Amino acid sequence: MAVKSFQGARATIKKAKPTTILVRDIMTKNMICFTQEQTIHDVMKAFIKHRISGGPVVDANMRLIGIISEGDCMKEVSDSRYFNMPILDKSVGYFMTKEVETLPATMSLFDAASKFHNSGRRRFPVLDNGNLVGQVSRKDIVIAAAQLRGATWHQL
Repeated sequence: MAVKSFQGARATIKKAKPTTILVRDIMTKNMICFTQEQTIHDVMKAFIKHRISGGPVVDANMRLIGIISEGDCMKEVSDSRYFNMPILDKSVGYFMTKEVETLPATMSLFDAASKFHNSGRRRFPVLDNGNLVGQVSRKDIVIAAAQLRGATWHQL
């Protein structure tokens, strides 16, 4: 007599719905912020201490008024050598970028990645209803993308 193979009813596999990852899900919320009155020398020290390459410049009400980066600091380093003078205590307001591109907190990961690719920027401040709520960097995008499945692009 032949052996008959028996399989029970197959379990139904529920497919997970892809979730949209938003900038607010991956942004850094605890930012190092600067004021326009701070000296560029203090900012350089903060960059070294906190191992960052830039940060938002805010007013007394935490409203975004600019952004300062290592690139902005290079102007002071370059000028100090050109004029053969030590790094002076010029203010952040003199060096910061005032026209700041921002991202909304509700932007998708993929749209943010496209914005990074097209702009060449390393970081964007994140706004929610006009208020500064965080900052997203290229690294944040790469980390989030590495946690996605290749075939379906939804969170693990």
